[in-house]
Amino acid sequence: MKKISFITLLPCFLVFLVAQVSFSQVYKWTDEKGVTHFTDDISQVPGEFRPKAASIEAIQEREETKLEGESATAKKEGSYKDQLGRGEDYWRGRVEDWRKKLREQQDKLESLRIKYNGLTEKYNDSRSLTERANLRRERDKIKTEMDECSTQIDEARGMMDKKIPEEAELYKAKTEWIK
Repeated sequence: MKKISFITLLPCFLVFLVAQVSFSQVYKWTDEKGVTHFTDDISQVPGEFRPKAASIEAIQEREETKLEGESATAKKEGSYKDQLGRGEDYWRGRVEDWRKKLREQQDKLESLRIKYNGLTEKYNDSRSLTERANLRRERDKIKTEMDECSTQIDEARGMMDKKIPEEAELYKAKTEWIK
């Protein structure tokens, strides 16, 4: 039979001792001066403060319960997310970005149209062939830019009218977010 030495048992004893200490209760209490005290022995808390003394675990549980309650309230109030975790701000922001692009392109198209009409008037009033050729080239450039604006306007309208609503439906976003 083997003898079990003290050195062999020492680590086991220390593990047991540490485990016992780590599971002990710690109490928190505040005295009449407002000083907060901590102790692991409830008998160390003066009698008049014992009813108000609370274990640290109980305090943590109350805080966790409070946070869970706030989280549940936030969920009820509007923290619904689509299937990819995106909320109302994402969808409204996306629609607003496309609305902004649409307005910018419409404004640009209108200013180009005014410029184009001005060049057309100059072209019609001009008698010089070289001046007319220059005005025609300039007018053609503006016409190309107008066509590009029209294409971008169509893209923005398509995104807002078709693509974003389809994507919102696919990812189960609320329809009021994209209106």
